[in-house]
Amino acid sequence: MNSPTAELPVVVIGAGPIGLAAAAHLTERGLDSVVLEAGRTAGAGVREWAHVRLFSTWGELVDPAAEKLLAPTGWSKPDAGTYPSGGDWVDRYLKPLADALGDKVRTGARVTGVSRTGRDRIVDADRETQPFVVHVEHADGREERLFARAVIDASGTWALPGPAGGSGLPALGERAAAERITYRVPDLKDPAVRARYAGRRTAVIGSGASAFTALAYLADLAEAEDGSGTKAVWILRRGISGSTFGGGTADQLPARGALGLAAKAAVDDGHADAVTGFRTEVIERDGDGGLVLVAEDGRRLEPVDEVIVLTGFRPDLSFLSEIRLGLDERLQAPTALAPLIDPNQHSCGTVYPHGHRELAHPEQGVYLVGMKSYGRAPTFLAMTGYEQVRSVVAAIAGDIESADRVELTLPETGVCGGAGLFDAPEADQADGGCCAPAPQLIQLGASTPADEAATGGCCGS
Repeated sequence: MNSPTAELPVVVIGAGPIGLAAAAHLTERGLDSVVLEAGRTAGAGVREWAHVRLFSTWGELVDPAAEKLLAPTGWSKPDAGTYPSGGDWVDRYLKPLADALGDKVRTGARVTGVSRTGRDRIVDADRETQPFVVHVEHADGREERLFARAVIDASGTWALPGPAGGSGLPALGERAAAERITYRVPDLKDPAVRARYAGRRTAVIGSGASAFTALAYLADLAEAEDGSGTKAVWILRRGISGSTFGGGTADQLPARGALGLAAKAAVDDGHADAVTGFRTEVIERDGDGGLVLVAEDGRRLEPVDEVIVLTGFRPDLSFLSEIRLGLDERLQAPTALAPLIDPNQHSCGTVYPHGHRELAHPEQGVYLVGMKSYGRAPTFLAMTGYEQVRSVVAAIAGDIESADRVELTLPETGVCGGAGLFDAPEADQADGGCCAPAPQLIQLGASTPADEAATGGCCGS
């Protein structure tokens, strides 16, 4: 007997790489779908970092079902071994895929709420038999509601960057200094942006691939004719170790390893000073208009002209408030997935293969996929999201055998020291098989203790 909601479409939230892949898999299985994108175009979020080159190759960035959908259109697959920029990814893959999906993709359509028809999150009666209702606000101000058999939320986390404050809250004075702070890797090829940072002293807060990229860009600017006097101050909330700069040559994603090496070179060459164990609590203005960062332990840094905050992203759960989600209390990721990706535990190696069961919630038929499924955890890869939606769509279609057959081999990160390790005692860190030391509350110049780090294991360089 068919479900009363079986004739309704699956609503996919977000027309980024993972949302469009979900729609491609739904199309492949003959299931109707509606993709709702808040931006003006598909891939709008990726377009905002169009200048940044990915560390995954084209071969890892094209979903198999999407490729099948694109093939009859005359689409030409890019060289699998090359590395696109965000702009390339949009222009050569996401836009053609959205075009192939046609009117299934609706842009300028922001989801403002998801619930069960006639049931708020409190009501149990006949809950699972009711279709989902999705409230949408269009760019012209028009409001609409759609009914769905299932909801796949692939809206990502790009819209909610983490703050500069070391406690997870904005530092005091952070909002007041907003015109001097950015939460994105700047595009230094843009003349106006380049002029903002050239010859200036810039604080970079963060320890991931985005921070590495920003440091490398600023180092390149410092060496350019128009960049004389450019200097970066790299703010780390933990100490420097063999893991700080990523996996280097041990990383099976070579371009990701190269990012860390470029950041290390920025420090070694004197273009960046690293300040460790520094958790920003206050951002003040000095008498000359510079920004002074103050740590929770009272340390004050020399004034900077600009601040680049790259401390990760957070999921927007506000429009899911009437849905019964099962989320880890720390990562805000699905409870069954969280132990597999928790940076407090999994600071090196790979993420275990996972699919619909790890992504399930108490509210059956709702799935958070892609970067949003990771909550606040880092190191998400596109190929992880593609496998997620393949499994989820199979489950929605009732093909549980296929949904459970999760087969995905991810590259070794070669990286130790997850985001939660900077407060852990050294002995506790050793139990994890990695070699990140206790924080070093020192300011570094051109040479760093990373040069002296132990080699071998997953931290070998």
